[in-house]
Amino acid sequence: MATSASIQLVRNATLIVNYAGQKILVDPMLMPKDSFDPLAGKARNPMVDLPMSIEEIVEDVDLVLVTHTHPDHFDPVASATLSKSIKLIHQPADEEFFQKEGFTNAETVQDSTVWNNISIYRTGGEHGSGEILKQMGTVSGFVLKAANEPTLYIVGDSIWIDEVEQSIHKFNPDYIVVNSGGAAFPGFESTPILMDEDQTMTLINESGEAKIIAVHMDALDHCHTTRDSLRKKADEVNIRKDKLIVPQDGEEIKLQF
Repeated sequence: MATSASIQLVRNATLIVNYAGQKILVDPMLMPKDSFDPLAGKARNPMVDLPMSIEEIVEDVDLVLVTHTHPDHFDPVASATLSKSIKLIHQPADEEFFQKEGFTNAETVQDSTVWNNISIYRTGGEHGSGEILKQMGTVSGFVLKAANEPTLYIVGDSIWIDEVEQSIHKFNPDYIVVNSGGAAFPGFESTPILMDEDQTMTLINESGEAKIIAVHMDALDHCHTTRDSLRKKADEVNIRKDKLIVPQDGEEIKLQF
């Protein structure tokens, strides 16, 4: 079915989602290249520039959707640039954060909400396992549903867990955006805080008819999974390129169903 919906990867996990006539900015990290110290001792972060101007990214944004407030998902530049009266949807764990940042039209979503004819459901995730999980805090994902639009599941920063699998089966999404960077911190290399190549393949195997859009790669120095390593793994297990879409920074994907 034809639709005007699209997803544009800006950089890392920052997305511009055009959906049901609305421009939705997801997890804005807008800081320049090399803004903060290495996370894994390899390079300053972010490792790449934005592919477009900040003005272009934030122009005519109707909604900001924030999965959690780690600085690679909502940074000081985003807070300073975005209008404090913009509609912003976030998880309960971040209510105090956005109050302190002065956003006057921020909405905490416990389970679901409806905004401009879009149903938005909050889903759970785990940003790692074991000891590192305790340090990483609470994260969420979101599912978008609207009449005559594909159902979109933005997983957020999570490893593969039962709750993610249950969300796929519950919402039966047409598209799943997965943060596949395989990130890990020094001292915790064996416990990634994001899905890696193998976990992304597991998600694909459980995804039904959904198309997978993999992001959160090649921008931060603690992400071990790259676009190239993910594509190589997918090729090894015969995952088609129209099943697993791995966009470049700035690339826009037209959504169909």
